Amino acid sequence: MNNYYNQIIRPLVTEKTTNQKELNNQFSFEVNPRANRVEIKKAIEKIFSVRVAGVRTMHVKGKVKQRGRIVGKRKDWKKAVVTLMPGERIDFFEGV
Repeated sequence: MNNYYNQIIRPLVTEKTTNQKELNNQFSFEVNPRANRVEIKKAIEKIFSVRVAGVRTMHVKGKVKQRGRIVGKRKDWKKAVVTLMPGERIDFFEGV
């Protein structure tokens, strides 16, 4: 997995992740399920030109959803919480 853009799928922007960003300088991303912490750290540093202090990862189980009698399941995915060094920041939607 050499392509950094294949590691990071999308940023997660929710109320909880916004609070993490403001209070702890942490950002959450949906990442490739096969990516490890070292690969995620390198990808974030190259894509956003920041220094990363730490990476925590977790597997999120997909929810079971029902629509009438039809039952389905969303896909399982991997989430990474990236802590940046003091003074570093990533601007997603600043000024919108």
